[in-house]
Amino acid sequence: MENKKSLTEFISDFERTLRHIFYEKNDINQLSLQRGLPDNIWKDIMDMSPLSVAIPTAYGGRGCNVKECLSLLSAAAYESLPLSLTFGINIALFLEPLSKYGNDKVKKEVFDNFLHHQAMGGLMITEPDFGSDALNMMTAYKEEENSYKIKGSKHWQGLTGQADYWLIAARREQGDGNLSRDVDFFLADNNRKEQTIIVESYYNNLGLYMIPYGLNKIDIEVPKEHLLIPESTGIKMMLDILHRSRMQFPGMGMGFIKRMLDEALGHTKNRIVGAGNLYAMDSIKFQLSRIQTAFTICSAMCFKSSRMSGIEHNLATEGLEANSMKALVTDLMHESAQLCLQLSGANGYKISHIAGRGIVDSRPFQIFEGSNEMLYTQIAEAVSKKMKRQQTTGLYDFLSTFPLTHRSAEYFKEQLAVNVTETLTQRKLVDLGKIVSRLICTDYVLEMEDAGFRKDLVENCIGNVRMEIAHLVSNLGIKNLSTPVDQYQEGSNWLNLF
Repeated sequence: MENKKSLTEFISDFERTLRHIFYEKNDINQLSLQRGLPDNIWKDIMDMSPLSVAIPTAYGGRGCNVKECLSLLSAAAYESLPLSLTFGINIALFLEPLSKYGNDKVKKEVFDNFLHHQAMGGLMITEPDFGSDALNMMTAYKEEENSYKIKGSKHWQGLTGQADYWLIAARREQGDGNLSRDVDFFLADNNRKEQTIIVESYYNNLGLYMIPYGLNKIDIEVPKEHLLIPESTGIKMMLDILHRSRMQFPGMGMGFIKRMLDEALGHTKNRIVGAGNLYAMDSIKFQLSRIQTAFTICSAMCFKSSRMSGIEHNLATEGLEANSMKALVTDLMHESAQLCLQLSGANGYKISHIAGRGIVDSRPFQIFEGSNEMLYTQIAEAVSKKMKRQQTTGLYDFLSTFPLTHRSAEYFKEQLAVNVTETLTQRKLVDLGKIVSRLICTDYVLEMEDAGFRKDLVENCIGNVRMEIAHLVSNLGIKNLSTPVDQYQEGSNWLNLF
């Protein structure tokens, strides 16, 4: 049984089997260019029971331990970011919510199908007319005597048409024709006729070819026991689910960034230019240090997430940390892919190359589950409100006493010696959010160093973050209100100047 193995054995076996599947039995570079994966390859992968990490021991799983979930995501991402995201969707957006909020009457059958019949599941929140504005979703349900009827449209759900189970967010129909302000979640079994989600169309997504996305029509009826049971309100349940998911992004980021680092190091050391290799050049070392800084920060996020994001915790109010992790790690993933491609030269500019493919596959991570600009804005607004309540305008004065940044702020005292005295425009709020997220995550790095993480990586990390903070702080002081010039065509053709 997989759940009898130690975590080290389980992950080592998983990594070994993935290498066999992707490099000996098949060619992952070719597989990555086609839509979806052949059924026989999915079977080989799922035969390892990878999703057992997110199933409670009472139901035969490995225990829903965050450390194990992140380790699995990291191991998968080292070989294939789309595969890791597939597991991430199943773990954070289906299995963990069902474990925490599902009715005990339905858990055994569902978990058995995951463990023994290679089932998969996903989450449906986003709608065509309501992306990040989830609270205004129009998918509605009404209660019958023994069931709930649910109608609506959802799109951009990973595993569209592939998942066996879905958790569906909907709002209750009220007698006046309006929908309730709160949100509820329902389990749908796509293998039962009355619960089947109809795929109206598939999207031709730019990257992540392994994962199908599309537009889904919902007109289903589910039993009463398929309603998820919130601890208080449905909105808080949704925040708990989304924040936990955002705190598991570092698991996907970990393996991906490590792969970019290993590829870049290997290439620059072996590529001879003139009398030496690329690695000997100063600008190359700087670029490599940037990827290594991403590796260190992501490691710290995994360390922190493993301590605080288990299903035994309610994360509804932990938006600052969840948003900081998600926004920063996805920025670091994409930057690492860009750097790896640049260091790889022309070869990197092939979709069959891990860096070229990585740029396209990592880019949507900065958009889904809350675009990074929106998350950075929310971080900045939360901090600005706290500063106003404390009647302080000094950025360092506040951050040096704020629990999430009090250790890291000391390392950036000179850079943070500015006053935030005016109401910031949104573009400035994004910069402030980036500053705060980097300080929060540097605090994690210092915590990880206390636990024994190597000091030279921490020192290099702080040096690179200091440079980035200085740049972001300088942006706060530059008055720039540039906006698009409407009807710009008149008087702007350079050729007419002759």
